[in-house]
Amino acid sequence: MEFAIHPVPQEERRPKPRQEEPLGFGQYFSDHMFTMNWTATRGWHDPMVRRYEPFHLDPSSLVFHYGQSILEGLKAYRAPVGSINLFRPRENARRFNQSAARLALPEVDQDVFLAAIESLLRLDREWIPQAPGTSLYIRPTLIATEPCLGVRAADEALFFIIAGPVGAYYPEGLDPVRISVCRKYSRASPGGLGAAKASGNYAASLLAAREAAEAGYTQVLWLDALQGRYVEEVGAMNILCKIGGEVLSPPFGDTILAGITPDSAMTLLRDWGIPVTQRPIAIDEVLAAQTDGSLEEVFGAGTAAVIAPVGLLEYQGRDYTVADGRAGPLARRLFSALTGIQYGLEPDPHDWVHEVIP
Repeated sequence: MEFAIHPVPQEERRPKPRQEEPLGFGQYFSDHMFTMNWTATRGWHDPMVRRYEPFHLDPSSLVFHYGQSILEGLKAYRAPVGSINLFRPRENARRFNQSAARLALPEVDQDVFLAAIESLLRLDREWIPQAPGTSLYIRPTLIATEPCLGVRAADEALFFIIAGPVGAYYPEGLDPVRISVCRKYSRASPGGLGAAKASGNYAASLLAAREAAEAGYTQVLWLDALQGRYVEEVGAMNILCKIGGEVLSPPFGDTILAGITPDSAMTLLRDWGIPVTQRPIAIDEVLAAQTDGSLEEVFGAGTAAVIAPVGLLEYQGRDYTVADGRAGPLARRLFSALTGIQYGLEPDPHDWVHEVIP
């Protein structure tokens, strides 16, 4: 598939953040975006890299009314050799299509998905920050654009990719975050959208996240919808616990997103000879381990934060400190190993890095 490339003239490009300026997360966006349209009659057409600018959508577009919208998230890293590194981007493409299928949206060929990202990166490579711990966050999105108020799958859709420089996802960086365990609301039920990266999943989490923030916590840890007993995931990442020398992770399934970063972390742990098990984990088991001292570490894993140590869990009005409340050695080791691979500073034994030549 041939892409049309429409560069923004140099004199019209946006000023980039200064190197010493804190980037935060999702506050700046590069000069260009990728767009491609789909209709049931023509399939995918008009792929192009063009100026980042507002869309013009009909008020009756199905995405506004029935939520047909999915997304992905990945990062581009500056490598010492001058190339641009992507981390397991084909896994993002595969998951993107699984999400699309679940929401009755058209799938995007994996090669086209990757080529679109590469085309955008080549044009906006100067937006990839150079400071340690920074990267260019990439957001592929697919929405239903057909103007129609009938409740049905759309016959028109838009695939687009935007990007912007980012720093740490959480203000704490690698310092431990405070997590509130939520029983008041449910995130996903069996057979629902929990395994899809659907926009509505995040919308459903916002109220609980706001209430947790107002109470002094960084994020929410969700429990299963049926029993309110088993740990599932945090709003922006998967969760792992080290109990008695073994790392435990809830199994990926139809209520838990199959995270690429936690999958990578578990692969490294097995490489290091550390026992890893994916099985249901009751919150009572975690808190009992905290009480008897066998809870060694809790940490989140996801594209945005990479590894986020958890220093405290709040449950039913009580705070439980994890170990000594500081980032544990395993979380630190995983963060160092994963970011080392992503930035091209450490060996890549599993061929996870995809190099984009500028």
